[in-house]
Amino acid sequence: MLKGKTVVVGVTGGIAAFKSAQLVSDLVKEGCDVHTVMTKNALNFINPITFETLTGNKCLVDTFDRNFQFNVEHVALSQRADVFIIAPATANIIGKLANGIADDMLSTMSLAATCDIIIAPAMNTYMYINPIVQENIEKLRKHGFIIIEPASGRLACGDEGKGKLPDVSVLIGYVKRQIAYEKDMKGLKVTVTAGPTEESLDPVRFITNHSSGKMGYSIAEAAALRGAETELISGPVSIPEPMFVNITKIRSAEDMFNAAAEKLGDTDILIMAAAVADYTPTDYSEHKIKKKDGDMFIPLRRTKDILKYAGENKKSTQTICGFSMETQDLIENSRKKLLSKNCDIIAANSINEKGSGFGTDTNKITLITRDGCKELELLSKSQAAHEILDFILKMRNS
Repeated sequence: MLKGKTVVVGVTGGIAAFKSAQLVSDLVKEGCDVHTVMTKNALNFINPITFETLTGNKCLVDTFDRNFQFNVEHVALSQRADVFIIAPATANIIGKLANGIADDMLSTMSLAATCDIIIAPAMNTYMYINPIVQENIEKLRKHGFIIIEPASGRLACGDEGKGKLPDVSVLIGYVKRQIAYEKDMKGLKVTVTAGPTEESLDPVRFITNHSSGKMGYSIAEAAALRGAETELISGPVSIPEPMFVNITKIRSAEDMFNAAAEKLGDTDILIMAAAVADYTPTDYSEHKIKKKDGDMFIPLRRTKDILKYAGENKKSTQTICGFSMETQDLIENSRKKLLSKNCDIIAANSINEKGSGFGTDTNKITLITRDGCKELELLSKSQAAHEILDFILKMRNS
């Protein structure tokens, strides 16, 4: 998703500068053309040769260094960059940028940049919370700089508190949000349900399913990266939370129903990717479990049909996409679900299809509407998520 993008990484004089090497390395692995700019104080923490080896590009330090090609001088590179990230950003560089000071290569390039600039503050806790530093950070935010909140923990100086440079994965996440995808979903509100639900049998046991939540999480992440205001309603899962997504965690189907119903009136696109546990018998009265000392009968209440409720209460401007997992008659059964639930789209996949279904990193999906169907090839769940969103946007714009 970052292949061919030009990223400028600014490195300032803080102990966290060593993390910048991993940031640069990971960006290169993502396919980026990475250029680094260091302050002279940063040279006390890491050698520019490290960055030059990782990127294949000259690391810029001295504004008046004549030993470089014209096409990478500070104005040209600043204007060619897709995004600029300064990590770590000391109080010094934050103060300079907030007040328009350009007295070295990094500050000069930053003020000449025409792309988004991401600032990742990293410093002593008491320096970070200093009112002057906070005013400078707010001033940068006001002028459109993207500020990454520092992490909390034990700092190199021995103090405990806020001021650590976040994990490189967080820094990469911010870069991806700015440049990975066109913001074709900006202004849209998207709600996604994901993962399993759990229905308690007694204080110890519960009924659930094998859903990992990967498909729903991939959709939520993709929507957020494409600019949507994204809500994720998630059952219990053990996968990393997507960045830039508001998450509501639930356990039971009733919890999920209530959370989805609450969001329904304020969402443009509802995508029900959750696998709801519903093992209630046809008489909805009791469930029998074999035990050594005799049968145990546990009363279960009827599970509310979340998708049907959404379909019955949707507005004309809303798009509802449900998911269907079948063992046979995939298209026929999924189309029945589409009609009975009043959905716009059903994303159907067969549990018998290799590489598809629960727990996998891939999926093979058929998108079904009232007018026809589109069969997708076997894709990673991230790729499938974007295909689903593309399909939804095309339907909404037609």
